[in-house]
Amino acid sequence: MTNFNLEAITRANVKNMKPYSSARDEFENFTLNMIYLDANENPFSNGMNRYPDPQQKELKLIISDKNNVPKESILLGNGSDEVLDLVYRAFCEPNKDNIITLPPTYGMYSVLASVNAIENREVLLNEDFQPNVDAILNAVDENTKIIFLCSPNNPTGNSFTDSSVIKILNSFNGLVVLDEAYIDFSEDQSWLSVLNDFPNLIITQTLSKAYAMAGLRIGILYASKEIITVLNKIKPPYNINGLSQDTAVKKLLQSTMPAQVKKIISERKKLVELLETCEFVEKIYPSDANFILIKVDDANFRYNQFLENGVVVRNRSNQPLCENCLRISIGTKEENEQVFELIKSINNVQKSIIY
Repeated sequence: MTNFNLEAITRANVKNMKPYSSARDEFENFTLNMIYLDANENPFSNGMNRYPDPQQKELKLIISDKNNVPKESILLGNGSDEVLDLVYRAFCEPNKDNIITLPPTYGMYSVLASVNAIENREVLLNEDFQPNVDAILNAVDENTKIIFLCSPNNPTGNSFTDSSVIKILNSFNGLVVLDEAYIDFSEDQSWLSVLNDFPNLIITQTLSKAYAMAGLRIGILYASKEIITVLNKIKPPYNINGLSQDTAVKKLLQSTMPAQVKKIISERKKLVELLETCEFVEKIYPSDANFILIKVDDANFRYNQFLENGVVVRNRSNQPLCENCLRISIGTKEENEQVFELIKSINNVQKSIIY
């Protein structure tokens, strides 16, 4: 990538704005034993009466150490949806610019495009759920600011080939957002190791999946220091609450994630082996995530069978290329044993008899 120009794609109003400066931005070392009368807080201590660290410095240091990425290249948000929304608002001009997404994929890319009045140009994945690189690049024009790649992809579960991602990064002068929400369940390495090689690369991850902290709502964005500086200008000052910061720090220091991920991958393999014996399953798509996408004979019928037996799966038939497809997340060993028995019983009942 030789032609990427961050200054050129940053919205003029963002370049010219003066960011809000909170009390905790102006006096940062608020852990000192001082009398704090600068932020109009309630002075009566209850553990939550003070504003949280607006830059989440302690949490960023842990994430920086775990992933070998400078803390200056990290932005944290209220879930991945917030950091994605910040990217739209910093670099896409409403009612003028466009982005490219690759359905079937994560639905919030399209929702955020609509919210920000940005055209979403959809380029379908091919039959192997891989990017059609030539079609993607042909869809680019002078107003295309972002291409979204979800790898491992949701809802398909597969990872994109390195060659596809590299070709897009090297051929596109705008931003490439690589969503790695499920990367910890994959044998592939994160693209974080080459973040410095591509100035137009943004990588998003989350604590919601492998780290089992979905309730905390903490999304992570990695990018060049220059991109992070732009995004920090428009980030809400206290977007990660104190309870979430404190809990995330404690959970990350416990290091339970690798063992849990190992169990999930093991259970994923067992589920695949069982589904391979099922007559109602027409195709099992390869997965690098904590879920499996399967094509069945009748997704609505099978979905209701699961539901009637107390198991909630996701019917993805409304997504492009996913007709009659169900997405099944991997549960605990105990949950999966019940699901396995249910699948066996479903397989033993002929649909024609029920009809």
